[in-house]
Amino acid sequence: MTDRGSTFTVKIAENEDEIRAAQALRYDVFVRELGGSGAMVDHDRGLEQDRFDPFFDHMLCIDNKSGQVVGVYRLLRSEQAEAVGQFYSEDEYDLTALKTSGRKLLELGRSCVHRNYRGGMAMYNLWNGLAAYVARHEIEILFGVASFHGTNPETLAEPLSLLYHSHLAPEELRVRAQPQHFVEMNRVPPDQLDRRRAMLDVPALIKAYLRLGGYVGDGAYVDQAFNTTDVCLILDTTRLNERQRKIYSGV
Repeated sequence: MTDRGSTFTVKIAENEDEIRAAQALRYDVFVRELGGSGAMVDHDRGLEQDRFDPFFDHMLCIDNKSGQVVGVYRLLRSEQAEAVGQFYSEDEYDLTALKTSGRKLLELGRSCVHRNYRGGMAMYNLWNGLAAYVARHEIEILFGVASFHGTNPETLAEPLSLLYHSHLAPEELRVRAQPQHFVEMNRVPPDQLDRRRAMLDVPALIKAYLRLGGYVGDGAYVDQAFNTTDVCLILDTTRLNERQRKIYSGV
């Protein structure tokens, strides 16, 4: 841990240099650590990037002592998605339920924190920044893909089944993996599921959304390029109870 005593600034990237700093951190986490790749990944400069980057807001968490970007979020509102022609996750999921809901949507993605700042205050500050962003833009539904490491769903049978049996989104918000990519999450019957062991295998970011009252869509997606198995998370901000709202807003 290197963030003891650190103070942080959370902001939206304002120029190309700040976006490059976000892409460099993403490269460090998603490519160097997790073995991911992609058509536009720049290995020479160490940048994880794609065609969607120009349309997203890039939220940065900066360590004020070092000036280093130590956490990032990528954010896409409905009006920005119209400019690009789709949400990022539409390649993986049919978002019809959300897009026809009449609600204000925000897609979250590429969330990561530098390895030396995990388990400290960087993610807390990012979440506070996200809460302020949601309030400012009057967002009603947050969603986005979150990942398990690895591309073999059989090794993830218990955590995927736990998400399906206990946290499946209500029908009106239930997105589904695109038919050509659909991977069944219901792999272990409820009465055969070791729920404690399964939850231990759920990544921390997914657990955080579940604690806030989040749901998952139906079906997983195997992302070979990123070496992950994805689920789609959905959070209806109007359904947060007061305890959850305090967690989310940090007050």
